[in-house]
Amino acid sequence: MTKTPTTHSRREPGLAVALIPLIAMGLLLGIGYGIYKIRPQVLLVAAAFLTGCLGFFLKFKWQDMERGIVDSIHKAMPAILIMLCVGILIGSWIAGGTIPMVIYYGLKLISPKFFLVTACFVCSLTSIATGTSWGTIGTLGVAFIGIAMGLGIPLGPAAGAIVAGAYFGDKMSPFSDVTNLAPVAAGSNLFDHIKHMMWSATPAWLLGMFVYFIVGLRYGSDSVHSDTLLLITSTLKTHFRFHVLLLLPMVIVFYFAATKKPTIPGMLLSSLAAGVLAVIFQKASIPDVATAMNTGYIAQTGVAQVDQLISRGGMMSMMETQLVAFTAFSFGGIMQKTGLLQIILDRVMKFADKVWSIVLT
Repeated sequence: MTKTPTTHSRREPGLAVALIPLIAMGLLLGIGYGIYKIRPQVLLVAAAFLTGCLGFFLKFKWQDMERGIVDSIHKAMPAILIMLCVGILIGSWIAGGTIPMVIYYGLKLISPKFFLVTACFVCSLTSIATGTSWGTIGTLGVAFIGIAMGLGIPLGPAAGAIVAGAYFGDKMSPFSDVTNLAPVAAGSNLFDHIKHMMWSATPAWLLGMFVYFIVGLRYGSDSVHSDTLLLITSTLKTHFRFHVLLLLPMVIVFYFAATKKPTIPGMLLSSLAAGVLAVIFQKASIPDVATAMNTGYIAQTGVAQVDQLISRGGMMSMMETQLVAFTAFSFGGIMQKTGLLQIILDRVMKFADKVWSIVLT
C-alpha cells in the first residue's frame, strides 16, 4: 500500500531557501520591468511559478498551494471590489461634472502673490479628485510651470510645489490605484489606511506649504498671464454646467467614510447620484453614463490638456491594478502556505524588539 506524504515527510527549509523566492521576484521585477519594461503581472506569475516549484521540492502538494492562493485572494477580494467601485466612481463623477467643477474652482483660487502655495494646494486637490499624480503633473503641472516662467519664479521651487502637491493628493485619494492596493496587501480598510497616513503625510504637507508661503513672498506679482490656464478653465466652463448639487456625490462618500458605514454601498450610491446629475445637468444620455462607468469618460473638448486631464475612470481602467493584486497575492499565498514567509518573519522579528528596530524592519 502506497503511503501518502504527510507534513512530517516535508523538507524543512532554512532562511537561505526561504529567501530564494523573494530574491527571484526582486530580480525579475528589477531586470524585467526596470530594464526590459515587461509588465509586472507576467513577472509576478513567473515568481509565483518558481515559488511553486520550490514548494514541490519541499514536498508540498499542488492542492495545498492552490488552497493558499485561493485563501490569499479571498482575503483581498473586498479591496479588489473597492477598486472596481473606484473606477465606476471616477467615470461617473467626471460625467456628472463633479471632478471638472473641483478642478475649475481650484484653478480659480490662484493668487499671484502666493503662487507656490496655490500651485501645491491646487495640485493636491486635483490629485485627490482624480487619483493620479502623473496626470496632474502632466497637465496642470505643465500649466503652472508656464505661469512660473511668466512670473519670473525659479523653476526649482515651482516644480517642487507641483510635485509635492500632486503626490500628497495621490496618497490621500481614495481613487488612487496605489492607495487602494496598499491596504489590500496589509489586510486593512481603505479609509483607515488613508486616516493613518494623514498622521505622517499631513504635517509634512503643512510644513511644505509654510515653506512655500515664506519663499513665495519673494516672488509677488500683481497679475498672472497664462494662456494655458485660461484655456483649461474656459474649456471646462464651456463643456460642463456647474451647480452646487454636483458636490452631492462627494458628500455621500465623505458621509459613509465619517460614519464608518460600508465603503462599497457608499461608492455605488455616490456613483448612482453622479449618474443622475450627469443626465440632469450635463444632458448626458443613460448609455453615455453607463459607458463612462464601464470603460471611462472620454473627453472630446478639442483641447489636449483638458482631454488628457479628465479622460479617465471606468471599471476597465482598474483591471491592470487588479491583475497586479491577483498575481501578487498568488505569489504571497504560496509563500504563506509553504511556510517560507513565516520563516522570514520569524527571523526578522527577532531584531524587532525596540522602537527603532521595528521602524527599521
